[in-house]
Amino acid sequence: MEQTVVLIKPDGVNRGLVGEIIHRFERMGLKIVAMKMVVPTKELLDKHYATDKTSTVERIGNKTLDTYKKYGKDAKKEFGTDDPAKLGAMVVGWLLDFMVSSPVVAMVVEGKHAVENVVTLAGPTMPVNAPAGTIRGDFSTDSAAYANEERRAVQNIVHISATVEEANFEKNLWFKPEEIYKY
Repeated sequence: MEQTVVLIKPDGVNRGLVGEIIHRFERMGLKIVAMKMVVPTKELLDKHYATDKTSTVERIGNKTLDTYKKYGKDAKKEFGTDDPAKLGAMVVGWLLDFMVSSPVVAMVVEGKHAVENVVTLAGPTMPVNAPAGTIRGDFSTDSAAYANEERRAVQNIVHISATVEEANFEKNLWFKPEEIYKY
């Protein structure tokens, strides 16, 4: 059976959506084989999101520039820079501040095609693009455009592993082997 990682982010926890999200996975036939509530450290999150790598920070900065171009906004005017590394560092700072602001619920979800099924249930990363019936589509309307303007992280309810490789890396980062159950 395949395993994947789901983090219910502070916005999902604070809004009382943990049970609803777990229900959606279980209703699909997936099993929760590990789960804990934790306030993550910035060090753990740097490893998780690879935000300790220059390439990741620059990629995030370039995505920010793309979003600004899409909506006809001027990043340099709003933030004083259009340097992808500097913009990426700002966005990463907002993300890390958000993720340590409140507990998250970390889970290992197991089942047939767990990664693909969880990706489908969660919907696209950007809630504004997520269809109704997905976790993000049903519980958030946020976008990078609004988040950047308000100088905060996008509130998209959950983090999900996008690939089996990412799931294996994240599983080992968030859980000890003895915290993952077989049943």
